[in-house]
Amino acid sequence: MSSIDIICIGEVLIDFIGHEINTSINRTKDYHRFLGGSPTNVAVNASRLGLKSVLVASCGQDGLGDYVVRKLKSNNVNTASIRKSDTAPTSVIFVSKSTETPDFIPYRQADCEIFESQLSDETIADAKIFHTTCFALSKNPARQTILNRAKKAKELGLKLSIDINFSERIWPDREEAKQVLKEYLANDPLVKLSEDDCYRLFAEVKSEDYIFDYFHNLGASTICLTKGKNGVAVSDVKEGLLFQEAAKIDEIKDTTGAGDAFWTGFLFAQIENKSLNECITIAQKLASIKLQNVGRLPDNINIKKIIQE
Repeated sequence: MSSIDIICIGEVLIDFIGHEINTSINRTKDYHRFLGGSPTNVAVNASRLGLKSVLVASCGQDGLGDYVVRKLKSNNVNTASIRKSDTAPTSVIFVSKSTETPDFIPYRQADCEIFESQLSDETIADAKIFHTTCFALSKNPARQTILNRAKKAKELGLKLSIDINFSERIWPDREEAKQVLKEYLANDPLVKLSEDDCYRLFAEVKSEDYIFDYFHNLGASTICLTKGKNGVAVSDVKEGLLFQEAAKIDEIKDTTGAGDAFWTGFLFAQIENKSLNECITIAQKLASIKLQNVGRLPDNINIKKIIQE
């Protein structure tokens, strides 16, 4: 029996999210501090669903790094694979609060200093899912570490996963990004991406058919495309095309981290051996809770109970 449900490897950072809604960063006066980074959000969300999650990441030997570790521990995320850099400070991102796709300015420092020594074969062998992001693959040494450890995870029978959260601000070289994604997708990961991600990766609008064919051809069997208010489409080589309408939400308060909440729900349902349709439903439930709250998923609700209703 695996004692770890999910290994998340990649960026840990501090999100400074603007206080005023739908205002540019230029106009934002006040920011509130949140633990951030897509794999970090997934690790925290997974833990709050009762899963055992490990985060493999690096922060600075500084006050923000101490805050990172404190927040992870308070959320019962295993921090044994967190490294504190002696030379680079904790990475931070300033984000405008938005009901659409938020504007952001990244200050990347320690997040890409991930080394193979942080994740042993024994730890990998003890897990079910190995998850990472396009952001994490954008810079070495993290990139090579993740590619090497992903190969080992595949050999050891884990299900792999990736959020293709591509942004040219994080990774200016699109062609390099496509080559690295090709290498990761050869491991047949579960793929999550949004229409915005696709637009940024291909630098133009592509049809759903094009997107699904592109990633299936690289080796991914299951591809989940989120389309905001236009719902969710999943293309699976065995089950074909599935579609669900978007969940109805009265008031969207903050979109930051909604994709991570969605994907945690999807991976949770995968671990629970749910059908693909149930995976999408559970994912949408978790995302809709996040969209109605600023920052992380709220503390005062039984999330596991809500998504299993």
